[in-house]
Amino acid sequence: MGASLSNLTEGSNGSGHGPGLGDIPESCVACVFMYLTPPEICNLARLNRAFRGAASSDSVWESKLPPNYHDLLDLLPPQMYQNLSKKDIFALLSRPIPFDDDNKLVWIDRVTGRVCTSVSAKAMAITGIEDRRYWNWIPTEESRFHVVAYLQQIWWFEVDGVVKFPFPADIYTLSFRLHIGRFSKRLGRRVCNFEHTHGWDIKPVRFELSTSDGQQASYECCLDQIEHDDAYGNHKRGCWVDYKVGEFTVTNSDPVTEVRFSMKQIDCTHSKGGLCVDSVFIVPSDLKGRKRIGVLK
Repeated sequence: MGASLSNLTEGSNGSGHGPGLGDIPESCVACVFMYLTPPEICNLARLNRAFRGAASSDSVWESKLPPNYHDLLDLLPPQMYQNLSKKDIFALLSRPIPFDDDNKLVWIDRVTGRVCTSVSAKAMAITGIEDRRYWNWIPTEESRFHVVAYLQQIWWFEVDGVVKFPFPADIYTLSFRLHIGRFSKRLGRRVCNFEHTHGWDIKPVRFELSTSDGQQASYECCLDQIEHDDAYGNHKRGCWVDYKVGEFTVTNSDPVTEVRFSMKQIDCTHSKGGLCVDSVFIVPSDLKGRKRIGVLK
């Protein structure tokens, strides 16, 4: 069977036993590749020379790039992408690209080529962030931005942010990435401390988003309901959890879409604390299910 598979792969030129995959014209293979995902194309490129050539075709990889990929390239120095093939450009853009003082990231999904963004807590307006009695910045490898904001205690909790970007046409989900309790490493093991955690089970936090074309969404929930697991079966305490705010639709990347978002709990009848704020994610809605909840970048 191994010999038969080898003959099929090599084709008549290599084996003399009749036509095989190696005899398919490269242009035909490229047409088939238009319907496959980038990981599938890379796997099939190992079969033979024709598949390898088709897997490097600019026409194939341009079809996998978002229609406004030049807007992403504009965030990079020209010398990083000049003279690159479309395949190499796809690989370049699939790695996070920082912008706005390195406090925001944009990248394309490696399977679908669709645009995703993330906004660091550093780019948000956080009430009391400059007062170390309330907030501290914690360095960590558990964030794409290598730092998260940790709330010790406060009465008026409010976080606001905005991102302005030429999102390509799609339906997007916006979510906050939060962590109940403070985490650290001790003797090589991850441990969580809930000493300051309080107040999140009394009144709900309100999440909101709005777009420059008038779309709005909101969501309310109590962050610290330890008797309930989240939708993925994880306890909320001690894990990073994505809190979905809502969805918005982009029909065209021009004009540029501005998205404003916030979360607040401003009932001053009680204090709250013990919460880590990492970032906000904006990703195409049907990709959200692939994102794993837990300790991850």
